[in-house]
Amino acid sequence: MRKWFARAGWAVLALVLVALVGLMSWEPFFAEESKQPSNMWERGLEAEIVRTEFGVPHIYGKTDADVAYGVAIAHAEDDFFTLQDVIAMARGRYGAIAGEDGAQVDYVYHLLDARGTAERHYADLPQDTRALFEAYATGLNQYAQENAGEVKLANLFPVNGEDVATGFTLRQPFFFGLNNVIGPLVAGEPLRPEFGPPIPGYEPAAAPIMEDGEPEDVATALPLNMGRDGALSGSNAWAIAPAKSGDGVTRLVSNSHQPWRGGVAWYELVVQSDEGWHYAGANFPGSPFPFLGHNENLGWTNTVNRPDMTDVYRLEMDESGTRYRMDGEWRDLESETVTLPVKIGPIIVPIRREVHRSVHGPVIINDDGAFAIRYGGIDNIGQLDAYYRLNKAQTFAEWQSILARMDIPSTNFIYGDQEGNIAYVYNAAIPDRSKGPNWRGILPGDQSALIWNGAVDYAEIPKVINPSSGWVYNANNQPYSAAGPADDISPDSVAPELGVELKMTNRARRTEKLMAQYDIIDRPTLEKIKYDTGYERAGYVADMLDSVAALDLTREAELAEAQSLLADWDLTSDGIGRSDALALLMILPWMSAEYQNQQTPDAREQLEQSVEHLKTHFDRLDPPMGELLRLRQGDVDLPLDGGSDTLRASTLWTVDDDGRLSVRHGDSFLMFVEWEPGQRVRSESIQPYGAATTRPESVHFADQAALFVRKELKPVHFWREDALRNAKSRKKVRTN
Repeated sequence: MRKWFARAGWAVLALVLVALVGLMSWEPFFAEESKQPSNMWERGLEAEIVRTEFGVPHIYGKTDADVAYGVAIAHAEDDFFTLQDVIAMARGRYGAIAGEDGAQVDYVYHLLDARGTAERHYADLPQDTRALFEAYATGLNQYAQENAGEVKLANLFPVNGEDVATGFTLRQPFFFGLNNVIGPLVAGEPLRPEFGPPIPGYEPAAAPIMEDGEPEDVATALPLNMGRDGALSGSNAWAIAPAKSGDGVTRLVSNSHQPWRGGVAWYELVVQSDEGWHYAGANFPGSPFPFLGHNENLGWTNTVNRPDMTDVYRLEMDESGTRYRMDGEWRDLESETVTLPVKIGPIIVPIRREVHRSVHGPVIINDDGAFAIRYGGIDNIGQLDAYYRLNKAQTFAEWQSILARMDIPSTNFIYGDQEGNIAYVYNAAIPDRSKGPNWRGILPGDQSALIWNGAVDYAEIPKVINPSSGWVYNANNQPYSAAGPADDISPDSVAPELGVELKMTNRARRTEKLMAQYDIIDRPTLEKIKYDTGYERAGYVADMLDSVAALDLTREAELAEAQSLLADWDLTSDGIGRSDALALLMILPWMSAEYQNQQTPDAREQLEQSVEHLKTHFDRLDPPMGELLRLRQGDVDLPLDGGSDTLRASTLWTVDDDGRLSVRHGDSFLMFVEWEPGQRVRSESIQPYGAATTRPESVHFADQAALFVRKELKPVHFWREDALRNAKSRKKVRTN
């Protein structure tokens, strides 16, 4: 008997070991293998990568495809770690790397049919655009093959252009907040209030509340590098016309606020081909071209806007739950069972989930029913071609004609050029909705007449072109403040069906005030405005200060001292005043609630938490703010100024073990561009860290940090001869 039990025990152990081995190895074999990139080049691909003093790559090639191939290799040399994450997202395999958080991304990949969208439309893109994406994929594959030890997921490569296109399809909707709809529906929670102007008779639902009374952060339901911080993404942008600049120079300032690491962290580059592509700017991992910056004649930058881009429909289902009613008839719900890989320690667990679709779009079924989602830009990958064409546009008319295609789903554009044109465009592929229905509510899903197709015409979206004020700006605010009172458009000129937001950020209020103070906005004045650390006592800032001031703290000495500090605060985050550190901690919860339409924080609770943090880690309530707020990257540890929602932005941070706040989101890629009459374009830029943000061994891991903290810029070296004069390395790369 003992022998029998021993044999049984060994058999069970063997089965367990077999199961463990299976769970550790199944995923790469289960994953669908991509095809090799199309061979569109008889001679192969070749590029030159020149790196200047801060490691910024300048990529040169005979053709645009050569350059795109070089872009992939240069970016992989600096941040192959993040590029792999982005590719895994585009393959529905991120959970095999990032566990449960990654599996949530993979669920959205299947829900939105990101792969299907790319498969349906990729072949319809112009051949030169597809060549760009195929060449970029070729570069990624070559780097992965030559550096196999860095690959963190088996069978992730090779990839092709369609894979890269799928990544665009997956990520773009999260910039206009699609996660704020998907998250609550998946969780079975009420939807958040919309941003747009109310339609008469409609009362938006209250923000969802968790059992502990705290507003639920729906953004955390989709912990995407692309979307989680996107809920708080901010940016500033300015363009100054020659008549306003004081010296006849057209100036464009790109001041994007993005995460400092991850899938939507900016990567700076300069590209130039013999086919006329010459552009300096920055892209995100997974893109063959820059998204913002400038060419010789013109440039633009972007800020996130928040129009109502998403409509939700309640479906009427039959008893089987497999059919929905449409125009009096029953239709089959499209359903598919997908496998989500979830990494748990050394094993990867396969989780099966169902995803559904109707003629409206993705469908989410929860305890309250079945809900279909339709959003701006759905089933369209035209942005892949549009960004490429914008890179190569030479005139304002050409640039605007590309934008007018409405292929880029969202983001404001601020524009400037060598001819002195400046413009603000509230770009968004807003659904072409009919008048009458309550588009802010949940729509009936059984009427095909409520299923819109395509976007509104370009003529309908807000824009300001060459205003008399001589300046335009945006700081994630409503489009009705863009160029000063004499030039701003009226909200009455925009149809309510467009769902354009009506909010003002503190940065917008500060810009409005500062721009109005100056008859001339020259370079020093523009820098002063950009680096401003002030707050206006308005909106959520006033609400925070007033709610703290209203607290009765007569018997709580420590809290009363903090209350007094805030009462004396000079409304800046310059790090000089005694109250700045405390104010920094207090502002963020109110800003987050404002940005995400959450309930107002409890003043006493937030004050208690802030006081406890400062006393625990600094033994005082008034430490210098620079001791609290830090730029940290490897061995670099520097003090920072700026706050959440100031023009000098230190927006979000992680709390380190020593109580310091390590900024991870805020001022990121910053660029000043200048067109002076009779001179070639010139530009300067800066990043918080360096070109190689995930390579601690690189000299460019954090070599821009000190300049960033001192508010200094570095030259861009847009022109090839300038780049070669400042070259620290040069090499040719070519396909095997």
